[in-house]
Amino acid sequence: MFRSGASSLRNHLSPQQSLELANLYLENARRTKDPEIVLEWCSVTEAELFRTKGASKKALSPPMLDDNRALREGMATALSNLGKLQDSLGQSEKAQASYRKAEQWGSEKVQEQQGQQQPSQTLHTKSKAESGGQNVSGLGSVTMTGNPLSLAGPDADTATIPSHIFPENLNPPTIVFAPPEADERLRDTAQLACCLGLLQGSYTPDNILEPTTRSWLTDIEHDVDEKERLKTLAREVVRAFKGEELKDSKVVAEVVHLAPVLEKDDFRYLLKELYSGIDESDLLDVHQLEGLALLIQGSDPDYLDADDLVKILGLLSMRLRGTHYQSSHHIHQLTLAISHVLDAMVDTKIGSLDREKLHEPLSSYLDRLKRSSDPYLVYQAAYAFQALQHVPDNETLWQVALQHTGKVIQGISGLVSAVKGLDLNEFIKGLGNIQQGFGGASETLGRVKTGYDYAASLATSGQCFLDCLEEGLSFECKRAWYPALRGADTLIRDEAETLLEELKASGDMEKQVLYQACHDEGRSIFSHLFNINVLSMESSILLTRVQDKPDVEGTLRLLRKNRLHERGNVVYIPPQAKTSLQSSDDVRFPLMDKVKEFLDSDQTVFLLLGDSGAGKSTFNRELECDLWELYKKRTGAIPLYISLPGVDKPENDMVAKELRMSGFTEPQIRELKAYHRFVLICDGYDESQQTQNLYMSNRLNQPGEWTAQMVISCRSEYLGVDYRDRFQPGDRNQKSEPALFQEAVITPFSADQVQDYIKQYVNVYRPLWQTEDYQRALDLIPSLKELVKNPFLMSLSLEVLPRMVDPGQGFSDTHITRVSLYDQFVEQWLERGKKRLGEKDLSPQARAAFESLCDEGFTLNGIDYLKKLSVAIYKEQEGQPVVEYSRFRDEGSWKATFFSRDEEKFLLREASPLTRSGNQYRFIHRSLLEYGLALAIFDPQEWKGRSASVSVTSSTSRRGSMSSLWSFEIEGGLQEDLTVAATEQQQQQLVHSASPLVWKSFVNEPSVLQFLEERVQQEPIFKQQLLGYIEHSKTDKIWRTASANAITILIRAGIQFNGVDFQGIQIPGADISYGMFDSAQLQGADLRKTNLRGVWLRQADLSGALMTGAQFGELPLLEQNSDVKSIAYSRDGTSFAAGIRNGEVSVYTTSTWEKTWTLHGHTDTVESVSYSPNADKIVSGSFDKTVRLWDVKTGTCCFVMSDHGDWIRSVAYSPRGDQFASASDDRAVRLWNVATGDCRLVLTGHTKLVSCVVYSPKGDQIASSSMDYTVRLWNVETGDCPHILGGHRDWVRIVAYSSQGGLIASGSDDKTIRLWDVETGTCRQDLRGHTNLVVSIAFSPRGDRVVSGSKDGKLRLWEVETGICLHTLTGHSKDINMVAYSPQGGLVASASTDSTVRLWDNETGTCCQVLTGHSSLVLNVVFSPKGDRIATGGLDNAVRLWVVEAGISRYVSGGHTDGIVEVKCSPKGNQVASGSRDTTLRLWDAETGTCRHLLRGHSKAIRSIAYSVQGDQVVSGSWDRTVQLWDTSTGACRHVLTGHIDQVNGVAFSPQGDLVASACDDGTARLWNVGSGDVNKILSGHTKQVLSVVFSPKGDQVATCSGDFTIRLWNVETGDCRHTLTGHSGWVNNVVFSPQGDQVASASDDRTVRLWDTESGTCRLTLTGHRSNVDAVTFSPKGDQVATGSKDETVRLWDMDTGDCCHILTGHNGLIRCIAYSHQGNLLASAGNDKVVRLWEIGLGQCQAVIQNFHDQVNSITWSQMSGVNYLVTGCREGSVRMWQVMNNEGLCRVRLYWSSSNSLLAVTDASIQDVHGLSQVNRQLLWERGAVGDPVPHTQELEHYVLHEEQSND
Repeated sequence: MFRSGASSLRNHLSPQQSLELANLYLENARRTKDPEIVLEWCSVTEAELFRTKGASKKALSPPMLDDNRALREGMATALSNLGKLQDSLGQSEKAQASYRKAEQWGSEKVQEQQGQQQPSQTLHTKSKAESGGQNVSGLGSVTMTGNPLSLAGPDADTATIPSHIFPENLNPPTIVFAPPEADERLRDTAQLACCLGLLQGSYTPDNILEPTTRSWLTDIEHDVDEKERLKTLAREVVRAFKGEELKDSKVVAEVVHLAPVLEKDDFRYLLKELYSGIDESDLLDVHQLEGLALLIQGSDPDYLDADDLVKILGLLSMRLRGTHYQSSHHIHQLTLAISHVLDAMVDTKIGSLDREKLHEPLSSYLDRLKRSSDPYLVYQAAYAFQALQHVPDNETLWQVALQHTGKVIQGISGLVSAVKGLDLNEFIKGLGNIQQGFGGASETLGRVKTGYDYAASLATSGQCFLDCLEEGLSFECKRAWYPALRGADTLIRDEAETLLEELKASGDMEKQVLYQACHDEGRSIFSHLFNINVLSMESSILLTRVQDKPDVEGTLRLLRKNRLHERGNVVYIPPQAKTSLQSSDDVRFPLMDKVKEFLDSDQTVFLLLGDSGAGKSTFNRELECDLWELYKKRTGAIPLYISLPGVDKPENDMVAKELRMSGFTEPQIRELKAYHRFVLICDGYDESQQTQNLYMSNRLNQPGEWTAQMVISCRSEYLGVDYRDRFQPGDRNQKSEPALFQEAVITPFSADQVQDYIKQYVNVYRPLWQTEDYQRALDLIPSLKELVKNPFLMSLSLEVLPRMVDPGQGFSDTHITRVSLYDQFVEQWLERGKKRLGEKDLSPQARAAFESLCDEGFTLNGIDYLKKLSVAIYKEQEGQPVVEYSRFRDEGSWKATFFSRDEEKFLLREASPLTRSGNQYRFIHRSLLEYGLALAIFDPQEWKGRSASVSVTSSTSRRGSMSSLWSFEIEGGLQEDLTVAATEQQQQQLVHSASPLVWKSFVNEPSVLQFLEERVQQEPIFKQQLLGYIEHSKTDKIWRTASANAITILIRAGIQFNGVDFQGIQIPGADISYGMFDSAQLQGADLRKTNLRGVWLRQADLSGALMTGAQFGELPLLEQNSDVKSIAYSRDGTSFAAGIRNGEVSVYTTSTWEKTWTLHGHTDTVESVSYSPNADKIVSGSFDKTVRLWDVKTGTCCFVMSDHGDWIRSVAYSPRGDQFASASDDRAVRLWNVATGDCRLVLTGHTKLVSCVVYSPKGDQIASSSMDYTVRLWNVETGDCPHILGGHRDWVRIVAYSSQGGLIASGSDDKTIRLWDVETGTCRQDLRGHTNLVVSIAFSPRGDRVVSGSKDGKLRLWEVETGICLHTLTGHSKDINMVAYSPQGGLVASASTDSTVRLWDNETGTCCQVLTGHSSLVLNVVFSPKGDRIATGGLDNAVRLWVVEAGISRYVSGGHTDGIVEVKCSPKGNQVASGSRDTTLRLWDAETGTCRHLLRGHSKAIRSIAYSVQGDQVVSGSWDRTVQLWDTSTGACRHVLTGHIDQVNGVAFSPQGDLVASACDDGTARLWNVGSGDVNKILSGHTKQVLSVVFSPKGDQVATCSGDFTIRLWNVETGDCRHTLTGHSGWVNNVVFSPQGDQVASASDDRTVRLWDTESGTCRLTLTGHRSNVDAVTFSPKGDQVATGSKDETVRLWDMDTGDCCHILTGHNGLIRCIAYSHQGNLLASAGNDKVVRLWEIGLGQCQAVIQNFHDQVNSITWSQMSGVNYLVTGCREGSVRMWQVMNNEGLCRVRLYWSSSNSLLAVTDASIQDVHGLSQVNRQLLWERGAVGDPVPHTQELEHYVLHEEQSND
């Protein structure tokens, strides 16, 4: 929609102005390269010069005035220049015509134009004429001057309007349009209007636009943000207008200027504001009135409705009547505005005006105006009157006729403007042309004819102009000129170029002339491109004010662009995650979905954990990009990625600091803080070396602070047990808010994710290898599959594999480690950097430096640069990875060494794996910094070929190399220098220049340690260097740090220190957790603040050691005098109470776990205890029928309540602290007053015993459950029972409130759980699934889940909302007695009759930890308020305290994660195989205990394993029904043998190694060909499961035993059954051949062992004596003896010849699972459920040694021999594989641990702690409890000894 009036502008421009406009057109034509556009510009220029001629007739008439002469010369020059342009375009005829006109205007020789105008990219908009340019007709603009009204003689065509009508004279503006850059500040409001006009799409074809504009328009079409910015600016200008107090003509002009390009809502907002301004002003606001008029004039019909116009018309009519005695100027303005309103009403067919209140009064008033002496007021009033007469009628046929037109009819504008300028002759001419052009087209054109005829009659009457007006402007009735005038305007407003095209195609010459005129004139009216109103605009006050405000959105758009650009094209695989560190990796979910759920919730902190390289930063970047897309569309929250290491002190105001670095100003930051909310994506918490809770320290979501949700990432290796305190909202000294916190742990890549990553990588980077090559490498390189589960290592692997491995060669022998990947990656990166620099155009100085570096070895120098930089970062800024360098500030500092402008440094920096952002430098990944440091500590390339005994002191060829002589200098030069150093300061300077291991502790830098532990495993020389540090620490404290680092690295590398001499070593602060120090000598060692979690110190000598602050990760048990029946923590966690069967209550302080009180008074079992809210009181309920209230501080009994008549089952303290409740077998619940001990209320109604009572969270209600099958709810104030919850069909044992108090859960003997609505008493859910009574229930802290424990031995996790059972938790072998939720809701604990406590993951239902230690059933389990401890109590007279693992337990060599089923030694004794319930098989180096291969392939537990005779293969059988053959040297799977249809119970290799036998529950045994993997024979005959299979020594027979009570002997060759051995009356559990092969022994559940002749199949002997099942049987090496093990807890030795029992070996306290003879046959080992292994001397039948400290039953044992020394290998159900050295000299048997695969609990049996210093009382008690001996130094002597020790150390 376009506005009329541009022609009136040009008609009334001065001649000089018209000439200037023509010259401007000429200049544009010269600048344009497109010939077609040049032609258009020429046409425009020609038209403008013609117009100048018409306005300058006097210039040709004498007398010649100077200014007329200048005009003539200007016209001549312009015409001449036009001719030249036309000539250049091949338009010679037009060119000649222009030359002739130039001669006519000036001299024959036209001077060259002087002073070209400055080139500009201009587009001209519609504008007013020189004066204030008011619209007299209500339809357009009219030119005004400051002269009096006059007609310039009889030939004058144009009337000038006197200045008194409109006092302001405004120059006609020309809007120069230069398209702004994206986010660039706009010059003025006109530029903004131009932009928005173009964006609305209402413009002429592209060839009308200049190239710059066309390019801008094309670009912005794809820039959604820039479009929105421009719209927002316009919207804000309108809002700024509302806030403007003084709405003068300037601001009104500015805002109305924007009106045509506003969106509807903004337009209506402005309309409302102008209306209000006029309505509310006491005096008529002329400026706003004019603005309202122009706003309505130029409005889109869809933007106005009838109510608007009627309301506005009413206002204007009222103000018009009220201005009767005011100036004619005000009246003119009002009538003008009324005209516009009425025009709009006519156009939109609005009728039904209230004639009495509006129509008639307005008509009457307008009629009176005809008597005015002002002709223009008369005209305007007449126009308004005629418009009013047409309002009720349907007279808008112009719009109907032209509503479907598409483009601008630009030629019509001149006609209409002339008409509205009171140019009567032009009016008549225009109407005539229109009539000619469209004659007979429609009724509309008939109206044109009527108007033409009437106007023509006026002209031909000869009357003067004023007379014509007086006659024509009749007020008597409707006149034809009004619809004609409105129709002409509508032609323009509706852009009817389609009709012009009809003219062009008509064939009528006159019509084609009309078309050409319209088209040519239209091309010159660029103003129509922009829909800009006619009002003159002098300033852009409002826009300036808007742009001066903090441009938050603009800067945010720049931030978004930058972040998206930084993201770039990367390989991204959406990560999967699990809910917690304890959860299984197998149960995972899409991380992005989980984070989006978090952002849609009310939670505030999302903790993202993962290993180094797990993809946390990559995900965070992706999340930010994702959220930017949603920023305006949905969420409205601003995503802000914050690299915490790059922010200085992020614990304070980190959001503002990050925004400043991103270019935001302080006003912008204040506005963002006040009005916006954020999603803070905080990356690298661990890298920033933070310990503070950033959510709390930054006061997020506090009044006046930042409103934000936080996603924060951290490496899981850096977390401690209480890690949630660092992230969870809430004060760590108060109760936290778990409902606001969520966490997730990124899981390793799955196989599918690995595949997807490879495909993306190949597509993006086009490497040398193809997808198939990478896949083949993954399949054949065993170690690689595990590495690539880490995303960063995956990227490194794909980068360097083509260089490391030749795909044409075999992969199976290739071993790739994490550190080797980094070695190759860094070297390859540097070589590529070298190549890139070599190809660059370097300066001569840089080229010389480059060649020098290349001569010396560019890559070597690059590695040295990387190492030195890594060391400097750790030394100078404590490992903070971001280095800020400013040349002026940091010149001369350590930073200049690496980041100065020195050519060599520049080249090395450019080639290194560094990234730069402004003045910040960092490695492209944190792990490269850690790798560089580890390489600086030990670089294997520097020590190849060197002996560990050589002391290296000379420099290497690498310039400035700090090589690994650091580690070696302790053997030589450095140690000597330290010895002779005169002062301690000199020593410190020497140490400061030494290895990083010497001056910094890396105990808490797990990534650095991981690199170094791999170096230890690969480089024996590095191991020796580290041992050297430890050795030197014995004599000099200066090596403490290095020694602590060294032993930490060695322990992590799996080095074990059994039997070593470590007397006097100094390793304070070391982490030796899970280290093996069996029988080690540690006398006088400095072990202060060492981490000793799970350490093995059995028989170690710690006498005199310093152990202040040592942490064991375990707590001692609290021994009681009787069974523990009830336990409770105080709410603040400072106190703990246990109710005992003997009537006592034990009270402990949890800081030291010292017993503070034993509360005596009860005479029978204390069944229930509960703390007051402030922990100062304890209430206890007993079977002695009393309730007692105790004072915790004094231990005194405050009150004894004895009103109950039967046992007290349950007591509970009110959350309000003013009362407590008790439930009794007397069927009553009583409420007691705390202050007096009086009974407040007796709640009766239950008909049987009341078993449980609990308070609601608010304390206003209690719930009680009863044997009467009901739950009752009681009001604590009145004692009323509002609800009786019935529905259970048996005893309701337990009841619990949800944390919010809206629900109650009840558990019953009817095996169900019911969920009840507290408000209504209705049953919401009936949860079924348990198969026995439900004894315990608990709500999760959020109240969304319920866990139940049952006598069926299972837990079930239920979803409250749906009642669905999410997980059934199985693992306990007996009844569940109690369940509990952790305060954070992530864990569930269960106590069982099987003597164990288990921890379960709430999300996945997986078992995280099994806590063993109780010797009898466990009745109670409770979490501490912080969730970091668990207390359990049971029938073994003890309370046990457990440290809740935070998921960071480290098992040194990477052991099994579930129980060991069987262990075997290879025939050569150099390898040990272990098969586990965790589905894996592991192969261990027998010498070092290193796990050489992890064999994955089975999908279920492994049941049996066996070595081939050659030891080159191992076979495994599994519950997954398969048998698998493995290569022991490579770990590769050779065959998967399938065919069995049930679980495989046993496997065996033939002596020849060509066959494998398997026994299965499907009742068959199978013989398999080892070479082909095919089945050789199927041995069928047993009627039940086959439990065991064994080859004879010759390999010609196979024996099987079965649950069908038989043994069968099979011919291997034929597969025939040679003998079926019957006689047993129970299952036959085991069968073995004698060494000679002539006999078979079988062990059975019938308590007997039988010896069978293999030749005849007859039973030679039946060995009786065992009193229970016999599970184990074996022959002695000589075959003269048989040993058997039974469930009767004995081992028996039998004589083969006689069958006599030689010895009964007693001592075990559980069933015997396995027995084995030593190779010499002189010792027998036995193991079973009592968690010990016993060694027996065969001859005497005596126990020689007892191996303890197993934490679960021992399932398998086997003997091995190396170098003539006996070793025993054990496999335990807790997952450990251990090798023991057994020395038997002169009848004395000594056993020492040789190595262990893993250790999970502390072992200190027989360890000496005599005179140990610094042990806390808790730790003393713990060590004594676990079997340590000796007396530590008393507390009174500790300080004196410490001072003495320090003085001696200093000396």
